[in-house]
Amino acid sequence: MKYIRNLFLLAVAVVAVSCTTGQTTTTVGTSTEVEKKVEQLLGKMTLAEKIGQMNQVSAGGDVSNYAESLRKGQIGSILNEVDPEKINAYQHIAVEESRLGIPLLVGRDVIHGYHTIFPIPLGLAATFDPELVEKGARIAAVEATAQGTRWTFSPMLDIARDPRWGRIAEGSGEDTYLDSRMAVAMVRGYQGSSLDETSMAACVKHFVGYGAAEGGRDYNSTYLSERQLRNIYLPPFEAAIQAGAMTLMTSFNDNDGVPSTANAFILKDILRNEWGFDGLVVTDWDSMGEMIDHGYGLDRKDVAMKAANAGVDMDMMTFGFLSHLEELVRSGEVKESTIDEAVRHILRVKFMLGLFENPYVDVEASQAVQYAPAHLEAACKTVEESVILLQNDGTLPLQADRIRTILVTGPMADAPHDQLGTWAFDGQKSHTVTPLKALQERFPGKVVYVPGLQYSRQERNRFDDVVAAARRADVVLAFLGEEAILSGEAHSLADLNLIGSQSALLAALKATGKPVVATVMAGRPLTIERDLPNCNALLYAFHPGTMGGPALANLLFGDANPSGKTPVTFLRTVGQVPMYYSHNMTGRPYRGEKMLVDIDQEAGQTSLGNTSYYLDYGAYPLFPFGYGLSYTTFAYSDLTMDKDVYPVDGTISVSFMLTNTGAYDGTEVVQLYVRDLVGSLTRPVRELKQFQRISLKAGESRQIRMELPVADLAFFGLDGTKKVEPGEFHLWVAGDSVSGEPISFQVR
Repeated sequence: MKYIRNLFLLAVAVVAVSCTTGQTTTTVGTSTEVEKKVEQLLGKMTLAEKIGQMNQVSAGGDVSNYAESLRKGQIGSILNEVDPEKINAYQHIAVEESRLGIPLLVGRDVIHGYHTIFPIPLGLAATFDPELVEKGARIAAVEATAQGTRWTFSPMLDIARDPRWGRIAEGSGEDTYLDSRMAVAMVRGYQGSSLDETSMAACVKHFVGYGAAEGGRDYNSTYLSERQLRNIYLPPFEAAIQAGAMTLMTSFNDNDGVPSTANAFILKDILRNEWGFDGLVVTDWDSMGEMIDHGYGLDRKDVAMKAANAGVDMDMMTFGFLSHLEELVRSGEVKESTIDEAVRHILRVKFMLGLFENPYVDVEASQAVQYAPAHLEAACKTVEESVILLQNDGTLPLQADRIRTILVTGPMADAPHDQLGTWAFDGQKSHTVTPLKALQERFPGKVVYVPGLQYSRQERNRFDDVVAAARRADVVLAFLGEEAILSGEAHSLADLNLIGSQSALLAALKATGKPVVATVMAGRPLTIERDLPNCNALLYAFHPGTMGGPALANLLFGDANPSGKTPVTFLRTVGQVPMYYSHNMTGRPYRGEKMLVDIDQEAGQTSLGNTSYYLDYGAYPLFPFGYGLSYTTFAYSDLTMDKDVYPVDGTISVSFMLTNTGAYDGTEVVQLYVRDLVGSLTRPVRELKQFQRISLKAGESRQIRMELPVADLAFFGLDGTKKVEPGEFHLWVAGDSVSGEPISFQVR
């Protein structure tokens, strides 16, 4: 099945969708019509013009810098231009002054919002709310396309189980199923239910395994077996392709010695032949050229040959295709049919986006949708759902009528740029509402602001001014964490504690005896175990974006109830890396052994009776995957299954009673986990298979039913095929990945 080609196969003749953005409606032809147009245009192209479509450049400076190349048809795509007038100027040259008039595909890193910035993708994953994430991606597409961006290099689908890796911020965390659900949501949001002028082509990245970079160091090598790829790292990409993702990006890393940009096994055998993908494959920035540094090619000609033959369609900023493909075709090292197929993939995307019909931007209308009230409202709602309550002794929610003075402190209290997080190129500080600003507007005259630390890395020995202010306040709100520049691409860390003097600041505040509420804003899960005793409550907000301030104020004062869950395991210490919930069972699983401090120092060396754990830190993380508190509590009861034995083509039906046992209305993220007890390969101790957000009034009970196809238990086993292996299984329904009691069932 060709996924992209069949997106609109059910359309009658055309799909015409009206936009509410003031732009002209685009008419998109059926799959058959698009293919006919692609072949007609391809037949008119010279080899040089074909290769030109395979070249992507970064715009910048004067449009005239690329004018001659555009007239010659030597550029197929530009990125990093967001000025609508300049985009129109580029398009005018490409469309009106080149021989064939092929429009440009304009790309941009629109990762978690365009102007209206939503939480970073790790925060989006913490919502466990694909519908809301899809809405945010749709808003990003509406804003970006209004100004001429029709291609985003998102979503990032790299499974990341090492918080040292800076780009963990850009993905959905450690779990394959959660990542797959978020992948589908973002693809649908970016591209829309039908292709029109608000559709922005999604680009799933980085293909594949990049999140397993050795040592958590960006760009590093990975060593993943084919079984690991197929069972853990590839499924989110396949889900995104099935959802209609139009483009895909290769990754920087080499896996087991083969750079992804020249890996024909993943780009041809899996992506094209197994999955039927006929969209556009683009390299990451100069990742083709970097294969020379990998030691995988002699020069740019050599790596251009290897990338083209492996299945790459477009070169981002290496210029290797433009410089060497004609020569390689003449020498027979690259077939012209390979070039033709690459250009088909590129032209298909351009036709499907309607660029040939309307390549230009309505400059006047382009501003109308930016920061629309509905967009800001959706961003605020998303932050509320993304924030995770990790600790609370009853201090939260705060009662406004009992508070006369609020001390706001910490380096993240009023840091609009850093609040936006990594990859927020187009978010504007002037539109970003910080916690300080939101609290000052909400409680005029009650808020005292003493920063304590100007930035997270600042070292300070004494906090006399902050402590004095804390003693005069009724409550202390400390906003801590890390600036945006400390996470994201090329920003890996070896130490994950709160840096600088932030922990000392928190300890000084707690020593005043006043209630201290900490909010951590960061791009990764930090090791905050040492900070928990120094606060009465702690909220964790992965960089929340434009509306972080109002949303956090709503949560602190009970207008919203926290429902976020950890999308990645929170470690006690960085030495526990890698630690994730869905690990395989060992032959000596941990059973609660004593740690080093309790061990008899005179005992002789022996391995008998020992299990898999650390002598100094035990075997458990600080907070498990899927964990998050609420201002209320939830109880699960009467968990039953409709059968004890299921056929491989059956459906498992699970029912249980969920009760809100607290005093506040709230939302629980119900999580269904399964374990395959015996397999042809050792299997994870638990795997997330489904989740639902369930909202209940205080005291309300509701019977919940969840259905799971037995087919979802399939995996790639010892023989290399994906299937359900009959046997015994355990199933849990709980509020996180370690709670609940299992019930058993069989598959025969």
